[in-house]
Amino acid sequence: MSEQQLPVVVIGAGPAGLAAAAHLYERGIGHLVLESGPAAASAVREWSHVRLFSTWGELVDPAAEKLLAPTGWTKPDAAAYPTGGDWTDEYLQPLADALGEQVRYEATVTGVSRAGRDRIVDADRESQPFVVHFTTPAGEERAFASAVIDASGTWTTPSPAGASGLPALGERTAADRITYRVPDLKDPAVRARYAGKRTAVIGSGASAFTALASLAELATDAAGTHAVWILRRGISGSTFGGGTADQLPARGALGLAAKAAVDNGYADAVTGFRTEAVERDADGRLILIGEDGRRLDPVDEVIVLTGLRPDLSFLSELRLGLDERLQAPVELAPLIDPNQHSCGTVYPHGHRELSHPEQDIYLVGMKSYGRAPTFLAMTGYEQVRSVVAAIAGDTESADRVELTLPETGVCGGAGLFDDPAAQQSESGGCCAPAPAVVQIGVGAGAALTVEESSSGGCC
Repeated sequence: MSEQQLPVVVIGAGPAGLAAAAHLYERGIGHLVLESGPAAASAVREWSHVRLFSTWGELVDPAAEKLLAPTGWTKPDAAAYPTGGDWTDEYLQPLADALGEQVRYEATVTGVSRAGRDRIVDADRESQPFVVHFTTPAGEERAFASAVIDASGTWTTPSPAGASGLPALGERTAADRITYRVPDLKDPAVRARYAGKRTAVIGSGASAFTALASLAELATDAAGTHAVWILRRGISGSTFGGGTADQLPARGALGLAAKAAVDNGYADAVTGFRTEAVERDADGRLILIGEDGRRLDPVDEVIVLTGLRPDLSFLSELRLGLDERLQAPVELAPLIDPNQHSCGTVYPHGHRELSHPEQDIYLVGMKSYGRAPTFLAMTGYEQVRSVVAAIAGDTESADRVELTLPETGVCGGAGLFDDPAAQQSESGGCCAPAPAVVQIGVGAGAALTVEESSSGGCC
């Protein structure tokens, strides 16, 4: 079989992977989608209780909508905000069903290479098809491919509590009291785990905001419920996101809810704290220890929401061009680097920014961002449209990348806040008035500096 007759293998049947398959279908290109879970979007199903801050109008890919139309599918209200469960049930699973046998479930990819060529060999490399090894309940299998689109995401590899990027000392042995997901407090068993308890939340992004807001709501019903918000940086006017200035209103509301949790006394915050170790006290509660020697008061539970990272292990035989910091494609990294970017600016990008020294392998969706945050579904949809056009040889369409993302209202990347000088220089925000400073006591006996700005907006 010639390489031109081989299918394109798509890894992952999540939002980006299924959209890629829909675009391949639209162009008449053979494809095979390998999904490790028993159903479509297995990762999204694990946060089915979380409401997205994008509307339905931003969560449906155009090519997918065309594919679904003949099935009698009805597009949900474009202005409504679905939960992860809504997204899977009302769109992602129906899309996978429409793709039919081209989607294989419980197929976990274990390796991708060039047929007969490891990463060292140059000779005749580009003329060889890709070989994709995967496991199923029936055993090991392989598939040959003309191109590979890796849309496997980052969900399975959450970052640890340890500020060094490695698990803190004792973190693994305390696993029974640590979770790396936003808990579903509507589940009675999960609710009981946190009700009346003191919980540390480590992280500063939308997931941390969601957890803080959920715990604050629980505290109104269950006495004794309290959160301790652990931040590695200080708090500035942009810590809570764009607020009312965010062009994604639901995203801005998350930050405002987190701020309300602190302001209303449901959560204390500890700033400049980099977790180095986790110890147990005599009662089995956890004590977080910072690299500066601070020991926080014991907590019953810890929720670690410090970001996600890509699993690159099964791509080790391919020649990838990845940024040394973000683990994103080298051409894309400067466009999304949180050390440099403010206001959530992401320039339009497509197949060229997503390409690698190894031709015809593309990392798309969340995985394309490596360790960078704030990825939106519409970014992934435009990525796969461009990539599939490039695979089809339609360079004109592939290069015509059009993407307009809402501003976050956040005026600094995460990396900037680690630099005290940078914190001071940006404390007034981007075109915002200088923040007022108030002191809030925290359980560790330290003081929290909260900078309140009348405008979280940017530019």
